[in-house]
Amino acid sequence: MLDVLALLALAAIGTAVVWKGSDWLETSANQLAAGYGVPAVVQGAIIAAAGSSMPELVSVLVSTFLHEEFEVGVGAIVGSAVFNLLVVPAVSVLAVESDGMETGRALVYKEALFYMLAVASLLLTFSLAVIYYPAAGPGLQGTVTRPLALFPLALYVLYLFTQYLDTAEDDTAADESIARGRAWLWFVLGLVVIIVGVEGLVRAAIGLGEAFGTPAFLWGMTVVAAGSSIPDAFVSVVAARSGRASVSLANVLGSNIFDLLVAVPIGVVIAGTLDITFDHVVPMMGFLVLATIVFFAIARTDMLLSDREARLLLGVYGLFVVWLVLESVGVTTVVPS
Repeated sequence: MLDVLALLALAAIGTAVVWKGSDWLETSANQLAAGYGVPAVVQGAIIAAAGSSMPELVSVLVSTFLHEEFEVGVGAIVGSAVFNLLVVPAVSVLAVESDGMETGRALVYKEALFYMLAVASLLLTFSLAVIYYPAAGPGLQGTVTRPLALFPLALYVLYLFTQYLDTAEDDTAADESIARGRAWLWFVLGLVVIIVGVEGLVRAAIGLGEAFGTPAFLWGMTVVAAGSSIPDAFVSVVAARSGRASVSLANVLGSNIFDLLVAVPIGVVIAGTLDITFDHVVPMMGFLVLATIVFFAIARTDMLLSDREARLLLGVYGLFVVWLVLESVGVTTVVPS
């Protein structure tokens, strides 16, 4: 019991450290965006999204290279994506004293297209690994190779290209008063602090998995995902309160696109090859697809997220957490041990 409490305390400390590092990183990223004259929508979809997704990227690298637990990083990515879709928009809506938050046709259709492609491409990458590079072990095992990892990365390059086209048509002026060198310094410092915090989160997730005799990636989907997703919630709430709903929602979708198309494949590219258990991946991706359907059905309705719909999103996330708890204590066995 004391070990579990110590691990939970470690997770809490890691979350606080990640929060602080992300705050520095987010602030400096916004300054750099203004200093280079990046348009608001692109700032939300790429600059802020990549900055707030840095904890997820670090979680993949730390879990893979320090702990040899690649699936903990994948679980953190999927759990973070679910958190971003269901919790962050809901909290942003409820934090603003208004009748709801407008989504916008361009944001829903353009960002939605790439996000749904991101989900499909990552699942396809894992499927191809099982089909063409099967690995020995219980259940369906597969090896994700560098050529396979380049597939989702190529799709992200296409995403960047479309954003570049939007930027080329925008005449946003650069803020010359921004000290770019100082901003870059704080950006790097924030990244270092995030690495330290994520290491604590990953250690806590692995330790809790061992304590309860359950797959560590289940804890990665909750402990690491929630801890690393706090920056997304922070950025989106601040943007929503300042009346920039497009930046708020673009950050959510852009962060998920970055997580799925960059954070997971980059670990494979650096390591060379990484094994995955398809029996573990499918349930995770299945709930992510469900969360995607719920989010976009609500976002498309009247192009508005209302308070009632925000509570519905929180309710669906509550079901997600309940499912993970039931899996961890052995009441359900959708995910094999």
